Amino acid sequence: MALEFTVRAIPNIPSVGPGGDLSQLIVDGLSSIGMVVQPDDILVVAQKIVSKSEGRVVVLSEVTPSSFALHIARTYGGDPQHIEVVLQESSRIVRMDRGILITETHHGFICANAGVDSSNSITPGSVCLLPVDPDASARNLQSGIAEITGHRLGVIITDTFNRPWRLGTTNVAIGTAGVYPFSDYRGLRDSNGYEMHTSYAAFADEVSGAAELVMGKIDNMPAAIVRGLIYASQPDGAQQIRRSPELDLFR
Repeated sequence: MALEFTVRAIPNIPSVGPGGDLSQLIVDGLSSIGMVVQPDDILVVAQKIVSKSEGRVVVLSEVTPSSFALHIARTYGGDPQHIEVVLQESSRIVRMDRGILITETHHGFICANAGVDSSNSITPGSVCLLPVDPDASARNLQSGIAEITGHRLGVIITDTFNRPWRLGTTNVAIGTAGVYPFSDYRGLRDSNGYEMHTSYAAFADEVSGAAELVMGKIDNMPAAIVRGLIYASQPDGAQQIRRSPELDLFR
């Protein structure tokens, strides 16, 4: 384990639209504070700026709500066009009550409104969707930054999720590249010689939460560099974090 590490927000990243070169913008933001990428760094990037660069933005006035979306809006409240986008981004509705939709996305994430969010979108009246494949988005960022800097760092793409049974939101990893998303202690022995069987920490989520403390929600700091952590590199992405249905006691 690392005894200490640093988390530094990356400033001066301008607003980005579809097709924007996010890799270059991040490297330029680092350069503006005299930082250069190091091989063992982890780049943490908010989903919203990734989605905007990939064109994952919908103008609500262009959405025709279905009869089901209209029914939900009448029964539970809410904008039927926004609800229609949520339904299109969902594979199933987990819970619907008090104007809140908890859904499972096509990626398998369970979250409020399928991750569809109007805050910090490109224009008023538009909403951002999650990336189609957050792991692929992370790999693209990793490759783009490696091409510019010559260093292949780890990348984590995050979103903010609520948590059952606990108030407050926290950042979690929805996409990774070059970062094994777990700290796996199974099979190791503690200081008393006890072999651990279930200790399996969500490393990528923990890093995401730490980075959120400097990124903020309203400070226009959509990315951070985490430096000094010891982590395993792995090509497989954050899809590993999802609990499979056969292991889910709440389905």
